Amino acid sequence: MSNTCSTHLQIFYQLQTLNKNLACKFESCLGSSPSRIEILQQLYRNQEISQKELQKMVKIDNAAVTRHLKQLEAANMVTRRKKADDNRITLVCLTEDGRNAIRESLQEKEQFIAQTFKDFSEEELQIFLEMLSKIGANIASVEIKISK
Repeated sequence: MSNTCSTHLQIFYQLQTLNKNLACKFESCLGSSPSRIEILQQLYRNQEISQKELQKMVKIDNAAVTRHLKQLEAANMVTRRKKADDNRITLVCLTEDGRNAIRESLQEKEQFIAQTFKDFSEEELQIFLEMLSKIGANIASVEIKISK
């Protein structure tokens, strides 16, 4: 029992450490956080979308999306405007600078991913993906207790 618990803890801490290292290396290699790259990629795939739709696609909180978009707008990567027939809706799209930046980052992202998984066989990657999916499903099923 304690050996299994110890193994579970080792895996848990290893996953946490890998997640931190992955995000840090990713950001230093691509010059942006994974969240910001995901925002740019979603905008690249869509001509113009509402900020609310974008937030749902990237699955980060609205305040974080707003922060990212303000910084991207200041860097001339995106434009935001109110929808003509509904001022409550903010529409977002990439500028030409943003499109160029995301094209470059897509190549860098592919190289980063290839380097990360370079010593894995296709079979190992498939098994790893299945394990990660199981972990994801288990995490999703965890009930959160709210203390009052």
